[in-house]
Amino acid sequence: MHSFVMAMTKQRLKLAIACWMFAPAQGAFRPVPDGPGGVGGVGSRIWKAAHAGYRGPDRYRDTGLTMNQQNQRSQRDQGTRRRPVRLATFNVLHGRPLPDGEPLSPAANPAEGPLARAVRSLDADVLALQELDRLQERSGGADQASVAADAAGLKHWRYASAIHARCTADRGWIRDPAEPGLRVYGPQDVGSATDVPSHGIALLSRFPVRDWRARRLAPAPLCMPLRMAGRPGLTLVRDQPRAALAAVLEGPGGPFTAVAVHLSFVPGWNIGQLLAVREWIADMPSPHVLLGDFNLVGAVPGVVLNAPRKARTPPSPRGWRDLARIPTYPAHRPIVQFDHVLASGVDVAAASGVRTPATGISDHRPLVLELPL
Repeated sequence: MHSFVMAMTKQRLKLAIACWMFAPAQGAFRPVPDGPGGVGGVGSRIWKAAHAGYRGPDRYRDTGLTMNQQNQRSQRDQGTRRRPVRLATFNVLHGRPLPDGEPLSPAANPAEGPLARAVRSLDADVLALQELDRLQERSGGADQASVAADAAGLKHWRYASAIHARCTADRGWIRDPAEPGLRVYGPQDVGSATDVPSHGIALLSRFPVRDWRARRLAPAPLCMPLRMAGRPGLTLVRDQPRAALAAVLEGPGGPFTAVAVHLSFVPGWNIGQLLAVREWIADMPSPHVLLGDFNLVGAVPGVVLNAPRKARTPPSPRGWRDLARIPTYPAHRPIVQFDHVLASGVDVAAASGVRTPATGISDHRPLVLELPL
């Protein structure tokens, strides 16, 4: 019952945030103070981006590369036959099917269950997954990152725990005080009997990985008032820690950086997290590809990522660009886009094959596209 209530709570919250962002009666989005949850003067641009329509592919004709970078990539591509890389991001809601809006029990055999079938159907080369369980009773005790990697045939992967805790039907999350706030697991950790249950994100790749990097994103220090089934009035819901996971991959055309994220549902705080991730990956090899559930609608992530920097790190040439503008939530009838793939340092006009297929699991749809890298 608790899992059902939490799933429905999240859906109501996301729809409420989307309505708030789009509602003309609310006026412009007000800038919030600088700090972990604020970005100063980008607020009005965020509001305009949320209300802006898609203008078609011509807006992306700039390559996002300096002339020197274009020449270097051209020389590197000579003699190398580049092919499109299929990128995908998917908030899987711990693999739960949602017929009629009510989660079903997990499959007896996770390797043949709904999560494995859904991930296999995407046929992705690089896959970012959010809301994965590891050793949770509600998910049959499965290591869902490992299940997904095996099903998709992606042998290079890591899972980053956002929280080490057991999800219970009556008490919610019960944290394990002995475990750190962030821990990274990989293929070598599959089947470990000493590990405790956790919840987090994963990044899976068909390409070899040069380097891995992980970061914990602190939860918002406030709760969100929500209506919950069976309770009168509003109930305060606490935010949970989040994680970001980055990898330098050996792509068909050379190295590039892929980053998986799952940001807070608290408005403003998620913007601060996104800016922190931008600075965190600034020294990693370009091109950069950022995938995940941002809990931010429409064009907002691109506006945030292109906001002026405070650090001394150099900006990405000509900024970040959306690779797809298409609704992904809720899964049964998508009306808003919370799930995004953005890139910098690459010709984003070459992106193709954008789709959001129905998979039978989760309250989100996956976002899938192809990009030469």
